[in-house]
Amino acid sequence: MSCYFFELTAFFRLFVKEPGTDAMMRLIESLEDNRKLIAASTPLEIYAGIRRRERSNSISSADATLALEILRTESARVVQQPLNPSVLDTARQVLDRSDVHWIDAVQLAAAMVAREMFEGVDIIFVSTSGPLLDAARSEGFHTLNPTVEEIPPAA
Repeated sequence: MSCYFFELTAFFRLFVKEPGTDAMMRLIESLEDNRKLIAASTPLEIYAGIRRRERSNSISSADATLALEILRTESARVVQQPLNPSVLDTARQVLDRSDVHWIDAVQLAAAMVAREMFEGVDIIFVSTSGPLLDAARSEGFHTLNPTVEEIPPAA
């Protein structure tokens, strides 16, 4: 059995239409809730991104309100990896080994700690960030970029 860790850039596509949104929708709908993982900070980061787009008039207030409602619902349905000291320590280790931004290191570290907790379960790291996907592969993850890769039919 595989679980999917949805990094911020991929999970965001469920709430704002961007390349990869359709693929993410298919993947999310094909998975049981207990097979969907995110970092606990992801909903707040997405909330901020939606509000930024609303303030810049990239999306309407009505679309922002709808996106935030969906965000609350979807965030409650997935497994959230807390940002505990283990995640933060692992993020420092990621920063020592790669050239990713600190917030990306936190996302990857959350996936790494989740992988330790779910021993024996294959966790697929889903992101649209090339550098972060490279870092995830170097940490031993199978990866998926919904903007360029075909989503498996029976995920």
